[in-house]
Amino acid sequence: MLATPLSDEDTEALKTGDRVLIDGVVYTARDEAHKRLVNLIKEGKELPFDISGQIIYYVGPSPAKPGHVIGSAGPTSSYRMDPSSPYLIAKGLKGMVGKGPRSKEVIDAMRKYKCVYFATIGGAGALLAKSITKSEIIAYEDLGPEAIRRLEVKDFPAIVAQDIYGNNLYVDGVKRYAKAASF
Repeated sequence: MLATPLSDEDTEALKTGDRVLIDGVVYTARDEAHKRLVNLIKEGKELPFDISGQIIYYVGPSPAKPGHVIGSAGPTSSYRMDPSSPYLIAKGLKGMVGKGPRSKEVIDAMRKYKCVYFATIGGAGALLAKSITKSEIIAYEDLGPEAIRRLEVKDFPAIVAQDIYGNNLYVDGVKRYAKAASF
């Protein structure tokens, strides 16, 4: 179990390949929201939430069905946030959740500021939504499903894909597979 907000000690203890269940608050943001957040940083303005120690989940959930907190909430490809992520990491972001590998610039910022990247299963949005106990839009409602949301999560499943030490499941996993397949 991993509880938010995260500290340096939390991220130092995580290693690539670790499976975690996240409890607490997680924020959502995608492409356009990231651009707006970076513009605020560049203008020296306050962000719409305190980013220190937080996790951002790259998701644009579908509308909630009656009686549900949120609709399907599967991860989006993370590379689209790569131009913005180093700014947010430098401001105190400690975790990101998405799918797919990250750029060298993001990985360098993660190492410098002790931020981790979690992967979760694409195509399992309905299942992941069951771990979300509360959802509220806190900024950029005009972006529709890509608005920034404050989620409360319980036992949200993820895997450490890239840790603060530069280990990378997307690279190391392929090497392990290639080694095992070359018998």
